[in-house]
Amino acid sequence: MNIRHTPVILALCVVLLLAAAGCTGTTTPALPFGPTATPTPVPTTAPVSTLPTLSPTPSPTEALPDVWAVDVQVQSNGQAINPQVIMTFRGGMGMNLIPELDLEVIRSDGVVETGTMKQPLYVGKTVSLQGTTQNNDRAVVWAITPQGDRVKIIDQYVPFRSYN
Repeated sequence: MNIRHTPVILALCVVLLLAAAGCTGTTTPALPFGPTATPTPVPTTAPVSTLPTLSPTPSPTEALPDVWAVDVQVQSNGQAINPQVIMTFRGGMGMNLIPELDLEVIRSDGVVETGTMKQPLYVGKTVSLQGTTQNNDRAVVWAITPQGDRVKIIDQYVPFRSYN
């Protein structure tokens, strides 16, 4: 036998083996026990988070009616050793009507600090909450109305230092 014909004979054997094994066919073989059941897809649900999701940006605020209007000033103390966000009550027509102010600082590291200002409210009353040295700490102030509703009156970033 000639050595030139060896690769051709080997290729022919491979083709015959594949044809005999049925690997080249596209039809599905008949099953001895009938058709198989189509698997039913099971709906998957996303896991429910028990933690509230905090928005990374401030959201819109609401205005109190003029008779309940109060003013709160929010600023940072600018100290790198002990950064604080200071919320100062500045007065308003509703200072004797609003029973409580709920205060939040959402720090840049994700920690939420909370505080309250309760009656008696007076000009200059302050609450200081822990902040960070970043410029993206958020301050949120909620006024509790005489009917018990919570109204967001401030939602803003508090810069660590202001160079103006």
